[in-house]
Amino acid sequence: MLKAGKVNTETELLQILDLQQQNLRDKHSEAVEKEQGFVTVVHSLPVLQQMHAFAPSIIVKDNETLAGYALTMTRECSTLVPELISLFAGVEKLLYKGKPLTQYHFYVMGQVCVDIHYRGKGVFDMLYQEHKNVFGNKYDFIITDIATRNTRSMRAHERVGFRKIKTYRDELDEWAVVVWDWA
Repeated sequence: MLKAGKVNTETELLQILDLQQQNLRDKHSEAVEKEQGFVTVVHSLPVLQQMHAFAPSIIVKDNETLAGYALTMTRECSTLVPELISLFAGVEKLLYKGKPLTQYHFYVMGQVCVDIHYRGKGVFDMLYQEHKNVFGNKYDFIITDIATRNTRSMRAHERVGFRKIKTYRDELDEWAVVVWDWA
């Protein structure tokens, strides 16, 4: 039975790292990546532990099997992952609804991934719904960026309620900055 909740153990953090390795960009063919999606950033156990100390990430498990994860990155985590420094720096300069983003309470979705055996079973939606359940009273919204060529992820985020507010390019890819506003 699928159940969403917060990360509670180091074993769960290790499961996240294992699932991440299975789904890294350039690990599969371009056709598979287009159909199934991919993750870009590689985390380490110490980084996940630091992120978790600020705010726990959300997972969906099928008994003891990790079905998916969605990493919580508060603004305090902005320097922990070098690949995301440009996202945090860029976000600080954006306007949303006519106000600087810095005037809102938000966090960044550090990465979301669903095990291939659980895709199409509602895990992605469960992850984000649990984020809203856990953090909805404390934050105005979640913000993240998605490689625009990751069409599966783009469609899934739109389905949940994310809306694109900006597109930019860096040394890794072209990215869409998206917001899921809980107001």
